[in-house]
Amino acid sequence: MPIVDFTIDGIRASAEKGTTILEAAKLYGINIPTVCYLEGLSPYGACRLCSVEASTDGGEEFEVVASCTYEIHREILVKTDTPRIRRIRRMLAELLVASAPNVKIAQDIAARIGISRVRFKMEDNRCILCGLCVRMCEEQMGGRALAFAGRGTNRKVSPPFSKKSETCFACGGCDSVCPGKIIPCQGVKTPGELCGRCLRPEDMPFCCPMGTFGCFCERSPL
Repeated sequence: MPIVDFTIDGIRASAEKGTTILEAAKLYGINIPTVCYLEGLSPYGACRLCSVEASTDGGEEFEVVASCTYEIHREILVKTDTPRIRRIRRMLAELLVASAPNVKIAQDIAARIGISRVRFKMEDNRCILCGLCVRMCEEQMGGRALAFAGRGTNRKVSPPFSKKSETCFACGGCDSVCPGKIIPCQGVKTPGELCGRCLRPEDMPFCCPMGTFGCFCERSPL
C-alpha cells in the first residue's frame, strides 16, 4: 500500500493511503473524541465529535470534516484542536449530554472538553443514536436485526417494521457495544449539572459503582 505524507497539528507524519485521519492521529498519540467509532466496525460519522479541520491546498483554506470517515489519499494539513473545532465539540457535547445525561461516555466527554453546565433542556434517553449496535449486528454478527427508523427527533433504533426480528439470535453483540448499557453515571444530582468525577480518581469510589476501576468501564479511550 502506498505511503502518503501529511501534517497533523504541526507534526510531519505518514500513513498508508486510505487511512482515515482518526486512525492516523491515533498512531501519533493524538486523541480525538468520538462516540460512534469502534475499531472493527465501518465508520459512520454520526456524532461529529471527531471533527477536525483539513486543507488540501497547503493551508490556504480549511474545511471541517469528520476524521473517522475522511481518508488520506494525498498530502494534507490537519488541525485537531483549533478555536473553531473546540466550539463545535462543545456544542455537540452539550447536546449529547442534554439528551442522555446518565450515559457515562456523554458525561466523560463533556467533562474532558471542559463543560460545567448544560444550557439545554435535560432529557433521559439511553440511546444516543451512535449506530454501534446496528453495525455490530450487521457487520460482525450477520444478523441485520436492527436498523434506524424515523427522522429528526423521531429517529430511533428498532427492529425492521418494529417487530421482533427472526434474524436475531440473542447473541448480545448489540449490548456489548452500547454506550447506554455501560454502568450509568451516578454522580449527577442537579438537572444541567455535569459530573466529571471519574476524571478525579480521589472522587471515584463515591460516585462510580465500579469503584477505583470506574474509568476502565468506558468502552474506549477518548
